[in-house]
Amino acid sequence: MNYSIIFYIISYVLKIEGFFLIAPAMVGVIYKEQEYLSFLICALIYILVGVLTTLKRPKNQVFYAKEGLVSVALSWFVLSIFGSVPFVLNGDIPNFVDAFFETVSGFTTTGSSILGDVEALSHCSLFWRSFSHWIGGMGVLVFILSVLPLTGGSTIHLMRAESPGPQVGKVMPKIRDTATILYLIYTVMTLVQIVILCVGKMPLFDAVTLTFGSAGTGGFAIKNSGLAEYNPFCQYVIAIFMLLFGVNFNVYFLAYKRHFKQALSVEEMRWYFVIVGASVLFITYNIRSMFPTLEEAFRQSLFQVSSIITTTGFSTTDFNLWPLFSKCIIVGLMFCGACAGSTGGGIKVSRIAVLIKSVKDELQVIIHPKAVRHVRFENKAIDGATLRSIFMFLGAYVLVFSGSLLLLCLDKYDFTTNFTAVAATINNIGPGFSEVGPVKNFGDYTQLSKLLLSFNMLAGRLEIFPVLVLINPKTWRSSALIRFKHKSNI
Repeated sequence: MNYSIIFYIISYVLKIEGFFLIAPAMVGVIYKEQEYLSFLICALIYILVGVLTTLKRPKNQVFYAKEGLVSVALSWFVLSIFGSVPFVLNGDIPNFVDAFFETVSGFTTTGSSILGDVEALSHCSLFWRSFSHWIGGMGVLVFILSVLPLTGGSTIHLMRAESPGPQVGKVMPKIRDTATILYLIYTVMTLVQIVILCVGKMPLFDAVTLTFGSAGTGGFAIKNSGLAEYNPFCQYVIAIFMLLFGVNFNVYFLAYKRHFKQALSVEEMRWYFVIVGASVLFITYNIRSMFPTLEEAFRQSLFQVSSIITTTGFSTTDFNLWPLFSKCIIVGLMFCGACAGSTGGGIKVSRIAVLIKSVKDELQVIIHPKAVRHVRFENKAIDGATLRSIFMFLGAYVLVFSGSLLLLCLDKYDFTTNFTAVAATINNIGPGFSEVGPVKNFGDYTQLSKLLLSFNMLAGRLEIFPVLVLINPKTWRSSALIRFKHKSNI
């Protein structure tokens, strides 16, 4: 284990977080709020500590998959722990476990909240909650790779460990160029959404914070009513951009390189929009009688489908009151998630597509035992190692989900509440049903349950294995000869 490079990366993460904390401090100054001091003090301390601990680079900067997974998992824990301190210091969220839950939810782009009255928070705290979505959406280590190239090609292990989805590769020959282009696309799309929302007469602060939530597919609202108070134009804009941020960013890179035909032929994107289209139509038909016009029923359906499949978690209505058929579709979308290589969470559309194709292929083999068949995705045959990695992820996902649900059922809530609470956190969605629905929150769970759900959010954002590697005792044995191999071609 290369401990020196792990410590160096974590220190760099702390320094970057310190610089990020300057933004909410400036917001507090603009709105003349005393709470800005907590962000400024933390920013200065984190920057100072980060600078001192990164003055000297490690001699050995090459690391393998195990170090990459450990670095990423520890970095996200460090981000969440130190990112929660300003909330405690300024009194907006005085309980540390609650502040930790809220911060984890922010960075993992989950959007689950323990707050009953978000409008009581200061502007700088509201900004930091939403800004953490934007930071976590693309990943802070992807940002670091764009400004801090490490030696060798081992940095791909950081990107693979942090980027959501079964396919993570280089769109450019160098990792630094890949990270830079991804952040450039991410930033441009963010700015475009802010401008359009301002054109739609949304206040600038609201436009910025809600765009951070849309871009990172996070879902923290700044009003107790969610997004219900905003005009239909703004709701449509946010719904569309949520869907756009749920698309694999390789599609945007292809469009950036003017390979439009290749971009439009991405199979996962077609599956994604077919699922969205079918869900919107079915739910619109099912809830039509609940709204005065067909347009409103369609808008509410489109917004909630966009919000759930991209695991954003924004809401414009209490879908907990919808018919059972529509709620079942919503639960299905919770598990499906967005595209690989996007800012969304969930199992990912590509894995769902491969699973369906694998079942279909197995049925054909049963009917025609001598037939030689291969599962194909994106016009390529999927090899056995890739299929194994997908099914291993699904197996680990089921085990973590089941164990979390069993432990959470020790709490006082009913099965629907606990089941959807686990689904909402491990899939990084935000709201669930019943007592954790879109108009309620997670505040009444016990402290241990909040820590468990925080673990789920981190495990879901990092796709299970980095967190499992981190808590595996064998990872830390110096005599261990096993190198964790995290290979995926999809």
